[in-house]
Amino acid sequence: LRQKRVLSERKLTRYFVDHRRVRVVGGQGGGGGHSFYSEPRKIFGGPDGGNGGDGGHVILKADQQVKSLSSVLPFYQGCHGERGGSKNCYGANGACVYVKVPVGTLVKEDGKVMADLTQDGEEYVAAYGGAGGKGNRFFLSNENRAPTFFTPGEPGQERVLHLEMKTTAHAGLVGFPNAGKSSLLRAISRAKPAVAAYPFTTLNPHVGIVHYQDYEQVAVADIPGLIKGAHQNRGLGMSFLRHIERCRFLLYVLDLSVPQPWMQLQDLKYELEQYKKGLSERPCVVVGNKIDLADSRVNLALLKEQVAERVIALSALTGANLEELLLHLRELYDAYVKAEQSRGQSPVKW
Repeated sequence: LRQKRVLSERKLTRYFVDHRRVRVVGGQGGGGGHSFYSEPRKIFGGPDGGNGGDGGHVILKADQQVKSLSSVLPFYQGCHGERGGSKNCYGANGACVYVKVPVGTLVKEDGKVMADLTQDGEEYVAAYGGAGGKGNRFFLSNENRAPTFFTPGEPGQERVLHLEMKTTAHAGLVGFPNAGKSSLLRAISRAKPAVAAYPFTTLNPHVGIVHYQDYEQVAVADIPGLIKGAHQNRGLGMSFLRHIERCRFLLYVLDLSVPQPWMQLQDLKYELEQYKKGLSERPCVVVGNKIDLADSRVNLALLKEQVAERVIALSALTGANLEELLLHLRELYDAYVKAEQSRGQSPVKW
């Protein structure tokens, strides 16, 4: 069979959606029934109109297989409940409408966070369906032996929600444009982000899975390049800074071929700290990329003198010293798992 043509990064941009405004309306409840029991030789059978069914809910459900909000429609409505029938028959309840969203989706209403779907299968009722109406049988009493009135079904809840997706991954590749983050992700995983010799090649986050021999899997996210003033929405801005919030540990990717590469690390930590306090203090490692170039050897020695973190020098292009990064990545992952288990929480698994 002929293989599908590989789409470029720019063509893939329209398929990746991390924001969505959704209007949700619950199903309307069914009206109550209005009838009287009729049978030969039984004239005064009495009222027998049943109650209407409840309207269906609109439920947001986190699904591990969904990777983007592109499949989420702008409007959802629950199914309506059926009307009550004669012979005290109740109307059927309306079916619930399930909307699959990616794991790590924030649900906001008027700027307030209503739900945070961080686990696979977690659900949130976005809009409740209306209650069904009462039939005339419900109003039977000693004072009124033949009630003729009934109530209609109530309308469903209506809300306007803002869905915001944050990439859920164990490690995040943070660096300036053209530092080699996408090339590094290609080298350590099967992800295929676009790679080119110009800045801002990566326009949306990519997640690659690093496989180990004991079947453990570590998710690494390639965050689009940051620039100075990113916390003020410059460049790709804050729309991609929020994807770093979910990462448990960070990999600062520096270009060793530029003069004073330690200044990149200071600028990156400053941008992260300005965006969210304490974000730059997460467990991290400094990755010095492009060690195969001429000026990188000299800058590597200067970088180790300037920074206190561990520095791993490698080349994503030639694959030099990738084993050291993979071993240290596993150490960071094991430390994260032990920390979560000591607090009685389950770590995120892929």
